[in-house]
Amino acid sequence: MEDRHSATRTISAVMAITLLGKVMGLYRDHLLAVHYGMGMEANAFYTASRIPRVFFDAVFASAIAACFIPVFSEYLEQKGKKEAYRFAGCFITIIALLTGVLTLAGMAFPQPLVALFADYEDPQTTALAISLTRTMFPTVLFSGVAFSLVGVLQAQDHFTAPALMSALSNLVIIAYFLFLDQSMGIYGLALAYLLGWFLQGVIQVPPLRRLGYQYRPGLDFRSPGMKKVFALMGPVMVSTWVQPINLVINSRFGSRLYGGAGVSAMEYSTNLYLVIAGTFILSITNVIFPKLSRLTAGGQQGDFRDTLRQTVHSSLFFVLPMAAGLMAVARPLVSFLYGGGEFGQRAVEVTASALSWISLGMAGYALQNILSRAYFARQQGRGPLVAGALSIGVNLLLCMALVGPLEVRGLAIASAVSSTVYALLLIVPMEREGQGFLDRALCLDFFKMLAAAAVTGLTAWLLLGWLGSVLPAGKMGELLSLALCAGGGVAVYFGVTLSMGMEEAAMTAALIKRLLKRG
Repeated sequence: MEDRHSATRTISAVMAITLLGKVMGLYRDHLLAVHYGMGMEANAFYTASRIPRVFFDAVFASAIAACFIPVFSEYLEQKGKKEAYRFAGCFITIIALLTGVLTLAGMAFPQPLVALFADYEDPQTTALAISLTRTMFPTVLFSGVAFSLVGVLQAQDHFTAPALMSALSNLVIIAYFLFLDQSMGIYGLALAYLLGWFLQGVIQVPPLRRLGYQYRPGLDFRSPGMKKVFALMGPVMVSTWVQPINLVINSRFGSRLYGGAGVSAMEYSTNLYLVIAGTFILSITNVIFPKLSRLTAGGQQGDFRDTLRQTVHSSLFFVLPMAAGLMAVARPLVSFLYGGGEFGQRAVEVTASALSWISLGMAGYALQNILSRAYFARQQGRGPLVAGALSIGVNLLLCMALVGPLEVRGLAIASAVSSTVYALLLIVPMEREGQGFLDRALCLDFFKMLAAAAVTGLTAWLLLGWLGSVLPAGKMGELLSLALCAGGGVAVYFGVTLSMGMEEAAMTAALIKRLLKRG
């Protein structure tokens, strides 16, 4: 019980810090929206900023997140800190070299990369995207070093500095918008993004020193640790291509919508969606993954399944009402956060439509992140590999079928269904091999949560309709409407789930009572 409370406190702290970064990210996107809207520069910038991120995620993120942490945890458990740190130095050196080579290649040949990601009718947009891609490709190198350092910290249960990365990066970009954008323009913004990513690595150094870690270069490709990383990296890397490849697919189809503005619409809506879902889910996975890796290294399979089951249960409890509420209030939320300046009513409508439909996949997004980490913690990549390949096929087929008649809604639906299919396909091998977490109680609770979430969404939708007739127009009216809808939806959800006897609702009620007594 104490371990569970400790994990809850850690997750809560990480979530609070992550939320700070995400809120700052929303303000960053707000500034980008009012300065550039969904015009040529915004579309080109989003394409250019996405390309290096996708290549890093596809090639190296898997090695760091899914392969390094389990092997590093194994070193800590079996060989001690000194050998683990020696392995970490070798890994960081190799990652820096490989990401450096990829950076140089991307800067030398940005044209075919832009052609792969976008099919703009306007040659000026394409030319600007090519130039910005060349400018922003060092992001790959900075990301490789930063996330390697994050792996060393997270494997030792240090999460504060990694959680602060986003806040620091966003602070740099916000400062740029406030003080330099008018004089430096879109190229200055690209440099501000680069500076933010560079500082994400710098911020990891002080806590690493406090842990006694000092980077010592190493270049031993044949060390036992690196051999294990490379053996794991193949199937794991391919399995983590799902999101990057789906981003490429969605970006290319989006570049054909609304004169290329479909790229910006999906980017704005996805960023907002990830603030709502990602703050919660990524906080959980960043804390739980090292724990699952240690349980695997220690052969504690029973504890592994119990931890996984509880994580899935609690995640669904919170994610399902988030999805329902977000679908209900998508339009006023987009209008409040992004509306104004260059971001007009048409942009609000298109982005809100994308946000509403992509929210259907929030539960799938949560499960695929949690379950893929469970596979990686066991150093198994085949399950995510097969599930990922099939979900990419689903996304491509649905984009081809739905984008024509439904435009941006088709893109959002394809993305949501793909996430859900991926999650379901990850569950099947676990259950078939007797390593799963599903039981009658969990399935029954899921349907209870789903029913309560439906009531929550309906409540928010009805409140929104009524408040629209009594509240003033403008930002203040939108803010009040969103606050009241959120408050009403939360109250209804916890009331319904409490009456159903849900454990998380009872724990929340007990926590509120304790806080009221202290007050």
